[in-house]
Amino acid sequence: MTQWSGKSKGTILGYKIFVYCIKKLGIRLAYSVLVFVAFYYFVAYPTSFKAMFSYFRKRQQFSYFKAVLAVYKSYFVFGQVLIDKIAISAGLRSKFTFDFDGIDVLKQLLSEEKGGILISAHIGNFEIAEKFFAEIDLKSQIHIVTVDQEHSVIKEYLESISNDKPSVQFIYVKEDMSHIFEINNALSQNHLICFTGDRYFGNSKTIQAKLLGKEALFPAGTFMLASRLKAPVAFVYVMKEPNLHYHLYTRRAPEFKHRDAQAVLNAYTESVEGMLKKYPYQWFNYFNFWKD
Repeated sequence: MTQWSGKSKGTILGYKIFVYCIKKLGIRLAYSVLVFVAFYYFVAYPTSFKAMFSYFRKRQQFSYFKAVLAVYKSYFVFGQVLIDKIAISAGLRSKFTFDFDGIDVLKQLLSEEKGGILISAHIGNFEIAEKFFAEIDLKSQIHIVTVDQEHSVIKEYLESISNDKPSVQFIYVKEDMSHIFEINNALSQNHLICFTGDRYFGNSKTIQAKLLGKEALFPAGTFMLASRLKAPVAFVYVMKEPNLHYHLYTRRAPEFKHRDAQAVLNAYTESVEGMLKKYPYQWFNYFNFWKD
C-alpha cells in the first residue's frame, strides 16, 4: 500500500471488548489487554510492520533491534490512544489531566475575526481534542474537514456510548466540491476549520516536501486552501503522555505569501517533525509513507 486506503483497521467487536474492559477493569487495567492485541497486529500485518520498521530505522535512526521493539510499542501506544478515546466518550474524562500549550493562539485567532485554519496530523490523539476545547468555551466553533471513509457502524457505536454532545462540527469532503461553500461559511462566522495534512488517496493531487530527512507526498488540497483562504493558519496536536495525561499544542504558522501552498507545507512538516522527535512512538500512519 503506497498511500492510505481510507479506512482504519478495527471491528465493532474489538471496540466493544475495549469498552467492556474499561468499565469492568478501569482504564489502566484495560491497557493490559493491549499486550496481546499489540502482539497480534505485530505479527499479523507484515505490510504495516515493514512500513513502521522503516520509519523507526530510517527516519528516527533507531538501531535494528530497537526499531523492531519500537514497532510493537507503537501498536501498544496506539491501542492506549483508542482506549482513552473510548473512555472519554463514555464519560470518564475526569480521569485524565491535560495541558494547554498555546491556547492563547486559538483565542487570538478568534479575536482577529478572520476565522482560522488549523492543520493537524495522524499523530497523538487529536480526535479527543473536542473534549478539551470545551474547557476554553469553543463550543461549535471548530469544524473538522474529513473524508467519511471510516466504518460507520463503529462511529455510530462510539456516539451511542458518549455522554456528551459533540462540541465540534464536521464538514465532509464531497466530489461536487460543495464543502468549499461550507468552509467559507464557517470562516465568515469567525469559526476555526481543522484539516489533517498527512494523508491522501491515490487519485488525489499531491505536493511534496521533506519530513524527517526524506521527501514525501502530502494532499495538495489542504495546503492550497490554507494558502488561499486569507485566514490565519496554526498547527495543533494532542499528544499522549504518561499517567493518563495529554498535552495539547498549538503553534501559529509563520507568515507566508498568498497562494504559496509550498510555504505552508514546509512550515507544517517542520512542525510535525518537531512533534515526532519528541513523541516518536505516536506516528500512526501505518503504511509506506515515504515510499521506502
